[in-house]
Amino acid sequence: MKYFLPLIIALSMFINPVNAFAEELILAGGCFWCLEHDLESLKGINFVQSGYSGGDLQNPTYENHEGHQEVVLVDYDSQLVTLPEILRLYFRNIDPLDGKGQFCDRGDSYRPVIFFKDETEESDAKNAILSASNELRVPLEKISVELKSKGKFWLAEEYHQDFAERNELKYKFYRFSCGRDQRLDKLWGDNARSINLWTE
Repeated sequence: MKYFLPLIIALSMFINPVNAFAEELILAGGCFWCLEHDLESLKGINFVQSGYSGGDLQNPTYENHEGHQEVVLVDYDSQLVTLPEILRLYFRNIDPLDGKGQFCDRGDSYRPVIFFKDETEESDAKNAILSASNELRVPLEKISVELKSKGKFWLAEEYHQDFAERNELKYKFYRFSCGRDQRLDKLWGDNARSINLWTE
């Protein structure tokens, strides 16, 4: 009987190996449609879901998520992609100098936040902030990405999931009119939206 549980665990890893190395990360960086779409492009990402986190309100909705940020839950295979690589792509898809919103979306809901579950994730996030500061050649205190202990993730409404794929024209119009890529290009140059190694 004492071998039964380890056998079940080993068998489940064999049947569904993706879940064996699955890790989760919660990130806020403005509109969750955009962040979801941008992060899904990275090899090793199993899936990305849009939702709400960071506040105390129970069962938040798009119409009422006061205290929460629009976030994405990133489910990734730690054997294929590392947390620092994901954070590098995250930074290159946001404006880390803007702590009052992102691009045309203003207010608390759109502040950039990295939610960490333990000291290792917090350390990786701090290292990413330092690297972003160096690459952008700005003082560390100019990086306005908050680090916050991970709380409950609330899944957003179904119509928000995979919005970029399901509503391609509307998504592209929104993204362009919001000035997201224009600002990213100005800020990050050739490294915008990329996983290129950090430059000093």
